[in-house]
Amino acid sequence: ARWSPGMGAARGRGLDGYLPRAAWATIAPGLCREENCSPAIMDDKALNRVGVIINPKSGRGRGKGLALADALNHEGTNADLAVLSSFADLMPALQRMATNQIQTLYISSGDGTVQAIQTWLAESGQFKTLPRLCLLPHGTTNMTAADLGYRHTSIAAQVSAINANIIRETRQRSTVRIANPKGRGPLHGMFFGTGAVAEATRYCQVAFNDKGVGGNWATFATLATVAAKSIFLPANPKDPNRFDKPYPIRVEADGAPVCNGPHLLMLATTLEKLILGAKPFWGGTTAGGLRTTVLPYPVPSIPRWIIPIMYGNEKRNVPAGAISQSCRSCSVTSSTSFVLDGEFYDANEDEPLRLETGPLLDYVVA
Repeated sequence: ARWSPGMGAARGRGLDGYLPRAAWATIAPGLCREENCSPAIMDDKALNRVGVIINPKSGRGRGKGLALADALNHEGTNADLAVLSSFADLMPALQRMATNQIQTLYISSGDGTVQAIQTWLAESGQFKTLPRLCLLPHGTTNMTAADLGYRHTSIAAQVSAINANIIRETRQRSTVRIANPKGRGPLHGMFFGTGAVAEATRYCQVAFNDKGVGGNWATFATLATVAAKSIFLPANPKDPNRFDKPYPIRVEADGAPVCNGPHLLMLATTLEKLILGAKPFWGGTTAGGLRTTVLPYPVPSIPRWIIPIMYGNEKRNVPAGAISQSCRSCSVTSSTSFVLDGEFYDANEDEPLRLETGPLLDYVVA
């Protein structure tokens, strides 16, 4: 496949959003590979079963996706290459790759596009065997890629990997499946949050991402803003400009009640680490399960507890009312929208949101 400059999209924002409803029946988990598999170059027939999806608008149009497309065009490639001019191009590209039954899919994008692709793969039923995913961190935050992305970040190394299709190491991880979001079919992401998590994410996107600050720096600046307000200003649940306020949240995990009342936030993930390398979960794991955490309101001292909550061990000291556990599924009722991999959605008013583990996917990391 060849790409020319005329096929590129205008730089801008808005592509790391969700797909139109395309969700029907969940399919079986993808190809299982051992984490430390030995290097193997696929044969010529298999080499043609490599796909590349590039969203040039991810990362607020910083150019990494277009640089990859230009490099592939310059060197030539046997991969099925799709450079998205608009988000409407994504489903036809995935359908074409499903028809060709590609085995490895390289994704140059941010978290939102990865989430949309995972949703289509898991819910459409078009692949007999789910392809391996290789996440190239070309977005704004890249939380999923920080844990499961390809380790070699140079464009030259990524082009070489795509054309040689050498798989040295993979990791397996289940998705977080949101079974019943409002107005659409199920979603498959890696990080769910509501309450202060959703409010802080929205603030981070407007205050920092839209001004060109991304990744760890934007997250750190957001946390610093929260901490500073908690130090210098008294708690005020009615202040619309603060995230550290009470949100009515009710959670049940595997059918058992966890919390019901005013809380600061609730999160759920299958990632082993989040942005800034944070691990805000403790209390043991369930193989393939969701790591969930609920924080109380008010937190006695955000500056005092932020480091233990984010970076402590499985037996860390936490403030009273902080609950973290692993489960197969949970239901969540909240007064706010929820965020899934940086994209915002609403829950139905008449039923709790249902979260569960999705299919097990393979991610190429080296």
